Amino acid sequence: MHPLWSNFFRQKKEQRSLSDMLREIPIFSDLRKGELRKLEKIVHLRRFKPGEEVFREGEPGVGMYIVRLGGIDILQRSEEGSEQRLAHLESGDFFGELALLDEAPRSATAKATEPTELWGIFRPDLMDLIQRDPRL
Repeated sequence: MHPLWSNFFRQKKEQRSLSDMLREIPIFSDLRKGELRKLEKIVHLRRFKPGEEVFREGEPGVGMYIVRLGGIDILQRSEEGSEQRLAHLESGDFFGELALLDEAPRSATAKATEPTELWGIFRPDLMDLIQRDPRL
């Protein structure tokens, strides 16, 4: 197969649906299709440029993110003040999920390494949804 075509098909495979990605997140894995559709309605698409921060270490946590396209580095400042990379996340990976449970400060910085699209789920939206539908 010509490399152009293999790259074309690879990209299509990597672009999984939002509901497929949500099912892979432990706190959402038991939701039924109808419940996932309700959750999808509160998901926000965010775009980031290379080097742009999604959030900074020490800021209050307000939501979680799923990498749709692109890449994110998770960085933490050492005692000496230098940034250390803890992880690199790509399509399908998620981060910041603890912010859905409490408002504790972020323990690390998340920064885009390339043009990146993230799906965000924010605590206030999730709490409103749970109030309207406690079965979630």
